Amino acid sequence: MLILNASTITEMQDRTTEDWHQSAPVEPIRPGDLDSVITAQHRSNFDLWHEEDKARAPQASDSDIATVKRTIDRLNQRRNDLVERIDQMILAGFEEAMKTYPDAPMHSETPGMMIDRLSILALKIFHTREEVHREGVTQAHQQRNRERLKILEEQRSDLAFALDAFLKDAAQGRRRFKLYRQMKMYNDPELNPAVYKQKT
Repeated sequence: MLILNASTITEMQDRTTEDWHQSAPVEPIRPGDLDSVITAQHRSNFDLWHEEDKARAPQASDSDIATVKRTIDRLNQRRNDLVERIDQMILAGFEEAMKTYPDAPMHSETPGMMIDRLSILALKIFHTREEVHREGVTQAHQQRNRERLKILEEQRSDLAFALDAFLKDAAQGRRRFKLYRQMKMYNDPELNPAVYKQKT
């Protein structure tokens, strides 16, 4: 049976978020086993977060924004591909339970989608905590972010609990899920009219 738990995932997300901010990652993570795929998926969100910051910088030129937008599209595609890969691997681990209980209620959100949400929450928590301890800001600013941090941590705790409960149910055949393909069109030159119309 597949062994996977939310606390291990959130601990990895917190640890790598801290590490990557201290020493910017250079080499991409090569997905192999499930742990490395989940880490690579978090890395894609980490990279997305900081590319989006570049696009919002007031001094960013139109050229800068165009370059960043293309990078964001590429990273977002990778993020979604890795969510699907996570779900494929988890489904493989639950294959026997899924076959044994084919009529179990369907869960609309997949584990990969939930892990993606945990990843984004880890980044929000890290950056909100930075604002709590930021120098040169008002006490009101710090207090506002303490309140935000409390909410974010509660949301993550709730989601982690829900993920563990779902995985347990899936392993025991009480719940099932399917691989949901994102079917992104904007990166496909054959499906995005803004691209293929330029060719005619």
